[in-house]
Amino acid sequence: MPSQPLDELADLVRAKNAGPFWLTLDVFLPDDAAFARVCASDVVDPAVIARLYATEPDQVRIFRLPSIRAIKISFPRPRVQGSFGDRDMHSGQQHVLLAAIAVPA
Repeated sequence: MPSQPLDELADLVRAKNAGPFWLTLDVFLPDDAAFARVCASDVVDPAVIARLYATEPDQVRIFRLPSIRAIKISFPRPRVQGSFGDRDMHSGQQHVLLAAIAVPA
């Protein structure tokens, strides 16, 4: 099985506004095997997430939720919600970078 982008493996990859100061990314997987595969990948590496989203690795919070086969990733927004320069008020498009991460077989 070759590597594939996260958005092809997951049922859903989404971004959510977590208030004016934080952004949250959610990944929902279809089965336990997919969940284990993603949990063993760069998707859950704070350094990788920090590089993608221009934040510090120690600011990245990753929560693995095996009972619902989900991963929640939170980190500070690059700009306060609604402030000058905020291009995505509701953080609805921020999942795109995460969705493109290649998940190894």
